[in-house]
Amino acid sequence: MMSVETSSPAPGSEKELNLSYQDLGDPYQLENFTRILRRLIRVERLQLVDNTLQDLSSVRLPRCKSLNLHRNHLTSFSQLPKVPEIQHLCLSENSISSLGELSLLQTTSIQSLTLRLNPCEFLEDYRSRVFSCLPKLKVLDGIPKLPEDSVPPKLPASSRLCIIL
Repeated sequence: MMSVETSSPAPGSEKELNLSYQDLGDPYQLENFTRILRRLIRVERLQLVDNTLQDLSSVRLPRCKSLNLHRNHLTSFSQLPKVPEIQHLCLSENSISSLGELSLLQTTSIQSLTLRLNPCEFLEDYRSRVFSCLPKLKVLDGIPKLPEDSVPPKLPASSRLCIIL
């Protein structure tokens, strides 16, 4: 009797995985892809670049420390997978227009966040608002935290108006 040993890890036990440029957001692939993602409980570094992904909120990646979702179709932070151990998160070139749900990352150990080329990058006090919400963050869009990033964001323009009757 002959035994064959394989060097490939058991499904779901990979620590690093690159599934970039696979068009995984396509309806034809999405169901199987989501099922596979849910099995990746040990992955620590995951690359999902340019996959037309829109919503990963049903996925939990409990050990993921680095997640690259560059160039997908995400519109809010609520569409991210659950990543309690995240340290490095790249969301550049998506369609995130608001920082309102950024607080979903407050309980994580996030140190580096990239939001370049998202509409939210053009919000008033963008950097100080991000650093104010995520005090553990050290790097935003590849730039280390600067002294001026610690200045609390200004009140919205509507709250600064004075109405005289």
